[in-house]
Amino acid sequence: MEAGNVMDGTERANAPWLLSAPLPELLAAASALRDAGHGRVQSWSRKVFLPLTHLCRNLCHYCTFTQPPRPGENAYMTRDEVLAVARAGQAAGCTEALFTLGDKPELRFAAAREELARLGHASTLSYLAEMAALVRDETGLLPHINAGVMTREEMAMLRRVSVSQGLMLESVSDRLCHKGGAHYRSPDKEPAARIETIRLAGELRVPFTTGILIGIGETRAERIEALEAIRGLHDGYGHIQEVIVQNFRAKPRTVMADAPEPDMDELLWTIAVARLILGPQMNIQAPPNLSAADFPHLMAAGINDWGGVSPVTPDHVNPEAPWPEVERLRMATEAEGRMLVARMPVYPAYAADNDRWQDEAMVRHVLAHADAFGFAREDLWSPGVALEPRIARPSTLPVDPCIAAIVARAMEGDLLDEDAITTLFAARESDMDHVCDAADALREREMGDAITYVVNRNINYTNICVYKCSFCAFSKGDKAEELRGKPYDLDLAEVVRRTREAWDRGGSEVCLQGGIHPHYTGDTYLGLTRAVRAAVPDMHIHAFSPLEIWQGAATLGLPLEDYLRQLKAAGLDTLPGTAAEILDDEVRAIICPDKLTTDQWLEVVETAHRVGFRTTATIMFGHVDTPRHWARHLIRIRDLQRRTGGFTEFVPLPFVHMEAPMALRGQARRGPTFREVRLMHAVARLALHPHIRSIQTSWVKLGAEGVKACLQSGANDLGGTLMNESISRAAGTQHGQEMPPAAMEALIRSIDRTPRQRSTGYGAVSDELRARGMMAADLTPMILTPPRKRRRATEEQQESFAYAE
Repeated sequence: MEAGNVMDGTERANAPWLLSAPLPELLAAASALRDAGHGRVQSWSRKVFLPLTHLCRNLCHYCTFTQPPRPGENAYMTRDEVLAVARAGQAAGCTEALFTLGDKPELRFAAAREELARLGHASTLSYLAEMAALVRDETGLLPHINAGVMTREEMAMLRRVSVSQGLMLESVSDRLCHKGGAHYRSPDKEPAARIETIRLAGELRVPFTTGILIGIGETRAERIEALEAIRGLHDGYGHIQEVIVQNFRAKPRTVMADAPEPDMDELLWTIAVARLILGPQMNIQAPPNLSAADFPHLMAAGINDWGGVSPVTPDHVNPEAPWPEVERLRMATEAEGRMLVARMPVYPAYAADNDRWQDEAMVRHVLAHADAFGFAREDLWSPGVALEPRIARPSTLPVDPCIAAIVARAMEGDLLDEDAITTLFAARESDMDHVCDAADALREREMGDAITYVVNRNINYTNICVYKCSFCAFSKGDKAEELRGKPYDLDLAEVVRRTREAWDRGGSEVCLQGGIHPHYTGDTYLGLTRAVRAAVPDMHIHAFSPLEIWQGAATLGLPLEDYLRQLKAAGLDTLPGTAAEILDDEVRAIICPDKLTTDQWLEVVETAHRVGFRTTATIMFGHVDTPRHWARHLIRIRDLQRRTGGFTEFVPLPFVHMEAPMALRGQARRGPTFREVRLMHAVARLALHPHIRSIQTSWVKLGAEGVKACLQSGANDLGGTLMNESISRAAGTQHGQEMPPAAMEALIRSIDRTPRQRSTGYGAVSDELRARGMMAADLTPMILTPPRKRRRATEEQQESFAYAE
């Protein structure tokens, strides 16, 4: 087989070529294949090691992990010991709790049986299930279980308390189980039994780790046979998420203490062969601690993962070989041109399909640790929580040429496609810095150094809503049992009072939005508009989401254009582009299935632009969505802007998870990571250029430190002072309801930029209005008018709205 055929992945590597090809040729082919499947990402898992018991019924000739019962010592880790280790891992930022133990010790040792009885269990695996659930529930760590050969029922039991499981195949050589072989008197090392366990994992849809152990008496041909067996199992079920190539290490006081260890070339040959047999997408790991100072050489053979590395516990299987420190691992990885990225014990491809690969009880825990690509979150920060000042760690990696090329095209105004935009969202380390720096340079080129803001007031006139959007903690159902807080439905007099107070405090805009009240019709929104316009003729009215427009038109039986013209005549100035969430119906079917479809949202906004309204555009991201959905959203916004030119700005709105119903049910991630937040602003700047010039960042979602970073990553606008903010506050944000003009300007000057107060349409405001804002009195207490009896929209109006949907 030619190396070219191997590298493009279109053919399987065959044994004769693998056994005869020069090592440099194999290494080149394997590393190219790895790069095709994984790019520059070199993953690892931050873990704690929990050796639940060292007792084992097997007598492997190379093993020091297993120990016989010792008088006065427990046969199993106690509940308190397990929790102590797990909590130390939690405090150190670990994601994985690795449970490793000997095979079925109760079948060999009376001490194991007796202790299990005292613990209330009939088997080691039953006690293991209890401890895995304990760690999961008390610490949030994700259990990965290596429990040996199991039955289908045992593995199914452990699937309910773990995110992944593992069993090293080690070898398919039966002769190693004969007298004199490494697996003699080790019944659980029979190849057929181990292959059956791996097969059962496939049937049960368990993300599974397996691998081979080299240097225990097997031949190279037998290694190939073992890898082909693994490939066959994976071809059948798609469940093998990771293959480990582990080198034998001779240990004192074992039968194989004097056996020769495989040298580095032998290990590199085996890793390369594994890559060539298993293909570009497989995750292939070699433990770095088993190669001492030589571990960086392993990357040349095609690995893309370092496995679990613990900042807390030793490698209990190989205690003589300490793990490298994470910073040393990072430096060595970058020296080879690769990027160290933390993962969960379940790999990204499997975390992307939790319905298939996880028990329902585990899904919330996976989502709590996952970023948008299915890797581990970088830290505990979520939108709505104060962001501590960060010290950037400079990366030694050069920028990926693919990333650089996409950025260069965007800077020239090329229309980036879905794949290119998704690639930008995948940027990390030096690549992310390049994307954000380029976006900031483009911002400076297009918008200068001024950062704009508007003095405005949010008026949410009702929190009663007939919709069941699973991300929304603001809206209240119209039935008592659906309420999560006090419902209200403001009198027009209170709306007018707040508008006048906003004007007196220097506000140039009121933003009117609310829930879809079951008794509201299109006349309700017309009445609100007329009342505000009559009370404060010069106030800019920025009001009504596309959903409210759709509902208003439908309840009056009017075409969208006719209804929008009525609103314009009543005094409406502009529309907020909210209710967009993610403009992709795959996502909307999950988070807001009864809301507007993507096409309906776009229809409302395009009609509004045609009537003469300007609108904003938003994205609410970081829940069940993926970067590919983000790319589609940006393209749909960009395409509409190219047709109409009606968007004034693009506003990323990070999902605030704390009180959101779907997050409380464990059905969403904990909002976007900070890396994803920065990239959303940067990629929006690049992907929407030159069609949308203003990118806004949300202080109420991100706080001061968060928006500072985004204002240096392509954003140029701080949005509104708000005066009142109800929606994000209901979801759990800690950043308050108002950022007065003086605070806005101080924040802007703190990053050496120039503040400029603007109107809603980005024009200048009068000196007199600006002075009122700077000297504004405190807000008077708000009145939340309780719900009152309204005449329900007529049956005909309700049917019209339902039909329109």
